[in-house]
Amino acid sequence: MSSLNDQALQTLLDKDAIHDLAMLYSRGVDRKDAELLRDLYTEDGTDTHGDTYDGDAKGYVDFLEQAFNHLPYSGHHICNHLVSVDGDKGEGEVYALAYHIFPDGKGGQIEDFMCVRYLDHYRRCDDGRWRFSKRVVTYDMRKQGPVQASLQAENEVSLGMLTSRLFARGARG
Repeated sequence: MSSLNDQALQTLLDKDAIHDLAMLYSRGVDRKDAELLRDLYTEDGTDTHGDTYDGDAKGYVDFLEQAFNHLPYSGHHICNHLVSVDGDKGEGEVYALAYHIFPDGKGGQIEDFMCVRYLDHYRRCDDGRWRFSKRVVTYDMRKQGPVQASLQAENEVSLGMLTSRLFARGARG
């Protein structure tokens, strides 16, 4: 019975670490933290974002890093996250709302709102950390149009107010 309890506890710990992985991805993109994002994928990891990007994770983070300066706002909000763990591998489906603002090429801005699902494969690496080995985004709904909201001045208050390692740039806690 003790071994069964130990296994159940390990599964819960693994699922919690994988949940943090998904949350850190959102934080990495929204806080424009490429160093953090690079640490979230396995060495051979891949990422597929519809018709935007399909390839290795390193290239995906490089792609994002180039886009950061053109995104005055990015918000990824996780709604549901279902995870299955089997030893050092796992699978998951993350429902999320993603909202971006980017230039329209004519001096204005476009707001881009999406209901997405991330279909993930996870792997525990040699350092004991869980990482994405494969991430595929599906778009359930997308709406684009001229910005009809006002943006607050870019001021990242969390970097000054939240001082634990978890909230530092490039950190994973």
